[in-house]
Amino acid sequence: MAEFETLDAGGESIAVRKNLEVPMRDGVNLIADVYHGTENKPRPALVALSPYGKELQAMALTMPAQRRPSPMWDGCIEAGDITRVVKEDYAHVIGDLRGTGHAEGEHIGNYNAGGVSLGQDAYDFIEWVAEQPWCDGNVGMIGISYFGSMQVLAAAERPPHLKAIFVSGGHYDFYETTYHGGIMWFMPRAAREGRGGDSGWAFTDNVKSRMLETFSPGEIQERVAERLADPDVAAWPNLVHVLNYPKNHEAWFDIITNELDGEWYEERNPITLAPNIDIPVYLQIDQGRGWTMDGTIELFDALQGPKKLDIGSYPPMQSRPFIEEHDKMFRWYDYWLKGIENGAMDGPAVNVFVEGSREIASGEQWPPLPVEYRPLYLRPRRKLSFEPELMGAEYAAPDGFYQAPLTVTDKVEILRWDTEPFDEPTEMIGTGAAHIFAEIDQDDTNFILRMWDTAPNGKRQLITTGYLKASHRELDERTTEGNPYHPHTRTEPVEPGTVEEYVLRLYPFANTFKQGHRLTVELSNAEPLADEHNSLLPPDAFHLPVGRPVTHKIYRDAKHQSRLVLPFTVKGVEA
Repeated sequence: MAEFETLDAGGESIAVRKNLEVPMRDGVNLIADVYHGTENKPRPALVALSPYGKELQAMALTMPAQRRPSPMWDGCIEAGDITRVVKEDYAHVIGDLRGTGHAEGEHIGNYNAGGVSLGQDAYDFIEWVAEQPWCDGNVGMIGISYFGSMQVLAAAERPPHLKAIFVSGGHYDFYETTYHGGIMWFMPRAAREGRGGDSGWAFTDNVKSRMLETFSPGEIQERVAERLADPDVAAWPNLVHVLNYPKNHEAWFDIITNELDGEWYEERNPITLAPNIDIPVYLQIDQGRGWTMDGTIELFDALQGPKKLDIGSYPPMQSRPFIEEHDKMFRWYDYWLKGIENGAMDGPAVNVFVEGSREIASGEQWPPLPVEYRPLYLRPRRKLSFEPELMGAEYAAPDGFYQAPLTVTDKVEILRWDTEPFDEPTEMIGTGAAHIFAEIDQDDTNFILRMWDTAPNGKRQLITTGYLKASHRELDERTTEGNPYHPHTRTEPVEPGTVEEYVLRLYPFANTFKQGHRLTVELSNAEPLADEHNSLLPPDAFHLPVGRPVTHKIYRDAKHQSRLVLPFTVKGVEA
């Protein structure tokens, strides 16, 4: 074997192989660092691939894990605990994707690189690793978020030596990663550019916009003008800047100029590729980031091979450097890569931590327990009730709020409704829906709904969220009771002054409301800048606010039954 340098970290002696060239089939070289034990022998390898730079990942050797809201938290140190990987006798292989870090080639778009699928590059990378003398031919993968998405893209290509994957906190449906209910989410900008707690991509001169590569200057100019005509976009300085200077923010420019779902996102959608995956897959996600849970569950349902789904507890953000879930991961890989009979496949396929009761609900599918969808109606005097309102609109006058743009105010107006205290523990597991009958005086707005568990002392925890841009209210054929779907393939402006029904998808959750607790729901068209939940998120984890003044009237009367439709578990019945 080739010589290596050694270092000591956490009392562990580690062999380090730096800047290894990994050839791709088109002649481009990716670059990798490898960490393993000093004993000169082959061992299973865990591969981590991203555009964030392998040198940043090496900080896991020296930086204690940081939790939000620590200012040292860096969302891009996601490749795992190097020292722990080595201690468990695996080789930790951290690579730079093409066009980033020290790698050659062009990086164009998010999951496309120089016209080459990143899954194809991952295939070549994994097969090269398997042939090295320090690897015994058994390869898995490691890392969260972008690293997690890369695991799915790699597995869909079926490299022969990739024996299993363990994905924690991945992002999948790329449209749903960037637009929640049609409302733009700012976090991809942070991950790309290095803002608000993220170091961002490791820039090279060969990172390009897919849109600029695909369309003519005239077509781009037309598209930019169309986006700047949106008052929400035009009111936000960063978006105006990106649209005028796209080469400085190429991936973010691509997202801004594709506000509808369709082909541009579909070719980057790991969920579409998931039916090609037949190797063992362990999916893990924590509650509190509802859209990510939704994609994880959708991916789980599409997989064809042995699989596990583990939904963990709140809060929403894991440590950086990423250290959580390693015990479960090594048990998984010891079983599938080392052949150790440790019972990793025993027990139910799905395990869900239920907030409130702090118990585990288990089953063979999501939701793990049988559920019955029941409505909770918005009522006058800001109440939520299992009984609908009997009075008409002439007596049950609508609730309302006027929201000025955040360009002229920093106050976010929020409507709130509460149930009476529950007289017994009440468990809900699944997705949900919010049917909101509303009248607005503009042709568009946002509806942002947040559902809380409020304790008798007033302390509360976020349970789930729902987002919908009013012009994206169209539902499609997948919609069922309590489980709405929006295609997001076209917009339908609202006729001001008309009452419309807006059905928000409430992202998956699992919670037991204890005796004496209340269910609280809040509705707004923007997010408060700081509260109990947002303090746990990076500064850029917000959505594009409405850029025009809007008056909202929320009807909840006998004719307009605004309500939540929620998944109450049914005890004593097998799923």
